[in-house]
Amino acid sequence: MRILQIIPSISLVYGGPSQMVLGLSVALAAKNIDVTIITTDSNGDIGQLSLDVPLNQPIKQSGYQIIYFRCSPWRRYKFSLSLLQWLNENARQFDLAHIHALFSPVTTLAATIARYHHLPYIIRPCGMLDPADLQKKKRLKQIYAAVLERPNLAGAAAIHFTSKEEAKISERFGLGSTDKVPVPRDLVIPLGVTAGLFPKRLRESQVPIILFMSRIAPKKGLYLLIPALESILGSGIEFHFILAGSNPQDADYETQIKVQINNSSLVKYTTITGFVSGDLKVELLKKADLFVLPSYYENFGIAVAEAMAAGVPVVISDRIHIAEDIQQAEAGWVEPLEVEAIANSIKSALLNPQERQRRGLNGKEYARKHYNWDAIAQQTIDAYQEILSSLN
Repeated sequence: MRILQIIPSISLVYGGPSQMVLGLSVALAAKNIDVTIITTDSNGDIGQLSLDVPLNQPIKQSGYQIIYFRCSPWRRYKFSLSLLQWLNENARQFDLAHIHALFSPVTTLAATIARYHHLPYIIRPCGMLDPADLQKKKRLKQIYAAVLERPNLAGAAAIHFTSKEEAKISERFGLGSTDKVPVPRDLVIPLGVTAGLFPKRLRESQVPIILFMSRIAPKKGLYLLIPALESILGSGIEFHFILAGSNPQDADYETQIKVQINNSSLVKYTTITGFVSGDLKVELLKKADLFVLPSYYENFGIAVAEAMAAGVPVVISDRIHIAEDIQQAEAGWVEPLEVEAIANSIKSALLNPQERQRRGLNGKEYARKHYNWDAIAQQTIDAYQEILSSLN
């Protein structure tokens, strides 16, 4: 089976969507699936990937291959004409395409090319069909959806959601309202974390460490988290707060958050690291006593799953779509989007180290069972095979 993964960028500065494609490709390749990723060389605020990275030719990785294409002329939108030209010439070499993202010119046109060549494809919307996300640039998205994305969804063999809640609330732009335009089938397959990535955690420090590690964006709830942490400090409870992340697409907002912290009582208790990956990311998860993410919406929440895999209890909002998993596993605290509720849960966690440990261990076991790439790869392969069988 020859599978083509298409994504605007796999630079890790873009967070979960990029990380997912890389993890899935390794896991699929380990099960003898022939995987090719095509993507642009967009690298967020860093610009483009190193000139040492060859373009327009396969680069062998852990059992799969990546082909990078020059991101131009609209680098901000991660667009590549050469990628689309390559796809048009090579689409028939593959059995199925897995397209990651909506409202991105390169994936929008990739779906159109796939249909032209009768290449079946799956679309993973990456949370972009969430009604809350659709409010951003609402009028433009309405036009874009009506003209381009609705036909792409209608022509898809399936839509890949990463949680039941994401599938439940996602907009379908009227698909299914008549028998003439049926709704593509839903695939609900979660994201994964790499087994063994997080070794045994270090012994907790005297001053608890609270970790926020995600893209610094308005939807992540920092405007709620910062006053919640301020109120906890005001009650006499000390901690160390680590803010890890960046925002390659909204540097102004990132600056606003830093200014807000610098003008706050939090400043003496906060470390701002910027974007982290690799060993530093693992080290932060090893040291953390509590992970926090009060997002306004998340289709999955890969950072939460990583914290669970590391044995770190979590405090999250009820708008993160794996909140039900957290509650079922008793892996942390789930609260509404209210400063007081978030503050109370963090305070409760800080004052109860034994309960933190219990919930952290619960989360680690849940992640081991449900978020491991081997099982997720098999689910994905089964879906690919079912789709291809139905077309024969």
